[in-house]
Amino acid sequence: MRKYKIRLRFNAFLLMLFLFQISLAQSSKTNSNKVSVEEVQEDLNYLSSDELAGRETGSEGIEKAAKYIEEHFTEADIEPYFTTYRDEFQVDDRKGYNIVGLLEGTDEDLKNEFILIGAHYDHIGHGKTIDGDDIANGANDNAAGTVGVLQLAKQLAASGDNKRSIIFALFSGEELGLKGSEHLAKRLKEDEVDLYAMINLEMIGVPMKAKDYKAYITGFDRSNLAEKFNEYSGGEQVLGFLPQAGQMNLFKRSDNYPFYKEFNVPAQTISTFDFSNYSYYHHVDDEAEYLDARHMAELIEDLIPGIQKIANTADKEIKMNL
Repeated sequence: MRKYKIRLRFNAFLLMLFLFQISLAQSSKTNSNKVSVEEVQEDLNYLSSDELAGRETGSEGIEKAAKYIEEHFTEADIEPYFTTYRDEFQVDDRKGYNIVGLLEGTDEDLKNEFILIGAHYDHIGHGKTIDGDDIANGANDNAAGTVGVLQLAKQLAASGDNKRSIIFALFSGEELGLKGSEHLAKRLKEDEVDLYAMINLEMIGVPMKAKDYKAYITGFDRSNLAEKFNEYSGGEQVLGFLPQAGQMNLFKRSDNYPFYKEFNVPAQTISTFDFSNYSYYHHVDDEAEYLDARHMAELIEDLIPGIQKIANTADKEIKMNL
């Protein structure tokens, strides 16, 4: 009888150990895409700091931002897409740099198809002086989108779950008329890159008001990207339609547009700036303290499942609408 009780206790212990291991595995899976609010805030603080003086293309401040991005790519094991991370272009007498990294796909065939995730990291430098401050820090426009790309690069590289290759690009020259993205789009087209889709992040620093989706997408009706993205996200309403985006012609006003023109593929911008939730566009008060790092971390997490699915479906399911 005593041996039987000991055996029961031992079996109960093994069962508890087994359940604990399952719990740990589930917890690890749940947290695998966990974006650190503290890291988001730290990156946001630096990229929109006075030290970078508004990140104007060709300035010392944007050079510091470029080096910061390169360091993040290196730490995340994102390889340079070209010989280095730098994609140089010229705008009159200014030299600009896109910072371009590559996460190679794991499938021998699909790795020759590319997804591009981008954002512009430049801003206007200085603006109208208010209370002695003339630095247009560009926290929401577009340090926020830059942080989003950095975090997505880190998370997607860590997961290793991408059959297709992913290009991560931070553009300069956006504020000069989309000059950096135009240069890179033409260069990739000349290289005959098989671009499947381009996703651009722009002004994601504050949550939307009274919406049943997390962010809107420009050019909503031009492709099925939002519909498929939400499907890929388990039915979550991650991306939605904002009427003002069409009224303001935002589809043509951000770095997605040159890729649409060159490749005629789904190339659209994700944003949460809805014209009512943030007052500091091109303003010296566009600073990190007015943004919501927790919202940003949650949104970036919400984008990961959709991007992973785009990177792994056997067929190209994201298509232009006829």
